[in-house]
Amino acid sequence: MARFVLTRRTPLPPAVCWERLTTWPRHGERVPFTRVGVARGTGREVGDVVLARTAVGPLRFDDPMEIVELVAPGPGRDGLCRLAKRGRPVRGGAVLQVRAVGGGSVAVWAEELRISGVPRFADPVVAATGRLVFGRVLDRLLR
Repeated sequence: MARFVLTRRTPLPPAVCWERLTTWPRHGERVPFTRVGVARGTGREVGDVVLARTAVGPLRFDDPMEIVELVAPGPGRDGLCRLAKRGRPVRGGAVLQVRAVGGGSVAVWAEELRISGVPRFADPVVAATGRLVFGRVLDRLLR
């Protein structure tokens, strides 16, 4: 399984940082070939499903992610969103965390990915690609 962790410090207060990280359609903005939205629920509760849809010409796949844990940040409490990837081509999960630091926040995005048909020896390449792509998304969300 390919694994990577991204950490970013931002001057944004935790509530604003959290709002940006959990506004799911923004995850797909300016990402070629991918759109992200909420397929079930509001995207703000356990059991809701976030859907990333990727299409390049005739090749298409969906990456449905169920929210299995969700705690918004609050006084003395970090924010945590745990997603379980429930699709066929992509399995694994993601964790988004927000914690207050000084006058701002630290955002952490961790992923574990298993892509169907991709051999395990390619996990370092998958992880490096994930760091690059999701790092750009995270940077844009926090701007």
